[in-house]
Amino acid sequence: MKRVLTPRPETVARIRALAARQLTPEEARQALATPLGELELEESRSLIRWFRRRYPTPAARLAYARRAYRRWQTAAPPDERPRS
Repeated sequence: MKRVLTPRPETVARIRALAARQLTPEEARQALATPLGELELEESRSLIRWFRRRYPTPAARLAYARRAYRRWQTAAPPDERPRS
């Protein structure tokens, strides 16, 4: 079994800051204009096929999304929870 290292607090803070920042309109346009690579495209298609087999109906997909959102809300620290 591989040993998992705990990241340093400053690394966690930097990643959180990057994840929370808002892109400028130009950055968003540039990211959306960049095509997926062949490997990333095949991985995406594979995940979509799996998800559609696992949750074959729109109702099943919506139920999954609702369960996942509830799990995320209860697991997230209070300062990272969405404000309703």
